[in-house]
Amino acid sequence: MPTIAIVLLLCFTIAPIPNSILMAFIIGAVLLIVGMMFFTLGAEMAMTPMGERIGTKMTQTKKLWFIVAVSFILGFIITISEPDLQVLAQQVPSIPNYTLIIAVAAGVGIFLVAAALRMLIGIPLSYMLWILYPIVFILAFLVPDDFIAVAFDSGGVTTGPMTVPFIMALGVGFTAIRSDKHAENDSFGLVALCSVGPILAVLILGMIYHPDGGTYTQTVIPDAENSVEMWKLFAEGIPHYMGEIFVSLLPIVVFFALFQIFSLRLKKRTLVKILIGIAYTYIGLVLFLTGVNVGFMPAGNYLGQVIADLPYSWIIIPIGMVIGYFIVKAEPAVYVLKEQVEELTSGAISGKSMGLSLSVGVAISLGLAMIRVLTGISIFWFLIPGYAVALILAFFVPKIFTAIAFDSGGVASGPMTATFLLPFAQGACEAVGGNIVTDAFGVVAMVAMTPLITIQILGVIYKLKESRKTAELSGTPALASGVIPLDAFGDDDIIEL
Repeated sequence: MPTIAIVLLLCFTIAPIPNSILMAFIIGAVLLIVGMMFFTLGAEMAMTPMGERIGTKMTQTKKLWFIVAVSFILGFIITISEPDLQVLAQQVPSIPNYTLIIAVAAGVGIFLVAAALRMLIGIPLSYMLWILYPIVFILAFLVPDDFIAVAFDSGGVTTGPMTVPFIMALGVGFTAIRSDKHAENDSFGLVALCSVGPILAVLILGMIYHPDGGTYTQTVIPDAENSVEMWKLFAEGIPHYMGEIFVSLLPIVVFFALFQIFSLRLKKRTLVKILIGIAYTYIGLVLFLTGVNVGFMPAGNYLGQVIADLPYSWIIIPIGMVIGYFIVKAEPAVYVLKEQVEELTSGAISGKSMGLSLSVGVAISLGLAMIRVLTGISIFWFLIPGYAVALILAFFVPKIFTAIAFDSGGVASGPMTATFLLPFAQGACEAVGGNIVTDAFGVVAMVAMTPLITIQILGVIYKLKESRKTAELSGTPALASGVIPLDAFGDDDIIEL
């Protein structure tokens, strides 16, 4: 709602847009809200229980080949179903949609295998990140410029509302049978590694795949003279996306059905609940993609053009930051992550502090992304220092904060980023005459990067507070028996103890 309010305020003040685009935006926004409601409900009812049960069952078998095979298949099919990736694929120039989607899905599958093995063996996440990200940047220098921003964007959009609930639940399932003290920390980090896979996949694709040209396909702006024509625009989109989502969800349903027959054997009541959840997921995705493609994306694109074309085009930087601050609150996967972090850490890391850290991080990233659009500065000038700071911070914060931070990067760059902020940046780039492929793409990558820093800074603050508390407690007078009297503590301390 804050995002819609900001857009309407801009439309009625400094950025006038045609009535047809405004109406398409409003209808698209309603469909998006209703679609995400059904989708989130479906994800909670179906994706999360499926992920936890499959993860637990896989690890209970204790067969390495089985865990590797199932992890790859799951990563592959869940990524193909991801709506954000489909949205991005439609906007990437010169690469056939399914070529990009298959490459990214394979990348996620391979790295979900790596993440599962890491959890079972107990390798610290930070060690893997320090190895993988230098490899990513070395490869990035070897591919054409047209692929760099798209590669980093794909890492962000792949971990969206379909992937995150399932993969995070899978992590809980993997660690459920472990009883060691690091099991809680290791339940995070799957999303972080699954974000690296798509980046590497697209970079490798850039080295072996040579597109015919680097032209950008412009977003189609809806043009309807009356309400009947407006309805036709949406009515034509719904059957198309019904077929597309059916094809996307079918592999997951078939996989789960086979797992149920041969291994899970869930009770009838649980099974019916999961099937209803899958139906909700289907309805939600159809409404979401229809609203996004017909109404939301064109409005974002046109708004970006109008604002960047103003005599004071610099104003797009603070506007982008305000939109970024609020838009992350609308990401359904962020809600899933906050709930799971608060639950698994028993409230030690609050959802409120995480939400604030993410909002600040995304606001900063949008400001930097708009500076890139206006100036054409290479994305390397932002990504290399940003990831360097994030990896250095990993030396100084508790391990769980590093895992949560790198998970948050993938989670923050969800459907709202792919469907509004990316078209917004593309429209602005068109207005200033920049290179769409190198300057506008990369917004998702910027949004995925800054939470790595802000969440780990939250970890530094948390660590300092814990150190101060320990120091205060160690200086408290104790009885001869070694028992500290309760009147030595404040009310908050007693509750916490």
